Amino acid sequence: MGQPAQGRAVTHGLLRVALTGGIATGKSYCLARFADCGAPTLDADLLARQAVAPGTGGFAAVVSRFGAAVEKRDGGLDREALSRLVFSDPAARRDLEAIIHPAVYAAINRWFEGLSRPGGTVKVAIADIPLLFETGHERDFDRVVVAACRPDQQLERLIARSGLTEADAQRRIDSQMPIDEKAKRAHYVIDTSGSEAETNFQVEDIWQKLNGNR
Repeated sequence: MGQPAQGRAVTHGLLRVALTGGIATGKSYCLARFADCGAPTLDADLLARQAVAPGTGGFAAVVSRFGAAVEKRDGGLDREALSRLVFSDPAARRDLEAIIHPAVYAAINRWFEGLSRPGGTVKVAIADIPLLFETGHERDFDRVVVAACRPDQQLERLIARSGLTEADAQRRIDSQMPIDEKAKRAHYVIDTSGSEAETNFQVEDIWQKLNGNR
């Protein structure tokens, strides 16, 4: 592993931790295990959905940019249609990210600030942020944890969970920074290539280290 990212200063004793990785590398599983360890956790994917929920400015901006083709008859967002558009057009993907990411990072900051009030008892909090490095926000956090697996596993997992063709699945993987590069920039790496028990052990070990117990 290379030199770790230089994190921001701890606020009122709270360690701000970002969990990231590649699509289908096991981030959500690791986040759930950190929660089992007692960590306050936040899923940025949920925040991204909220940012473009019907009735929000984000939803209006998406429909304005991408047209009625991404709006369902019931007034909701057609995420499958939107995904097809943005993963086949890098410029469209950047436009979508420009709508969503500012709202997501603002919500993440509010969440950490709410946990880091003077006199608070929370020492470590973890946010799952899939595109942390791609958006250049790694320095907003004190520690970065990357969930990684072998490329062939990543492709197999994505196809299994999404039903995408191999070509479409690979295209989505290729739209992100290579997982090896993310691992080089991390403070800690969780190798999810093995069994759940092996992954759980790594999560628990990192949790202890984040809390200064190892």
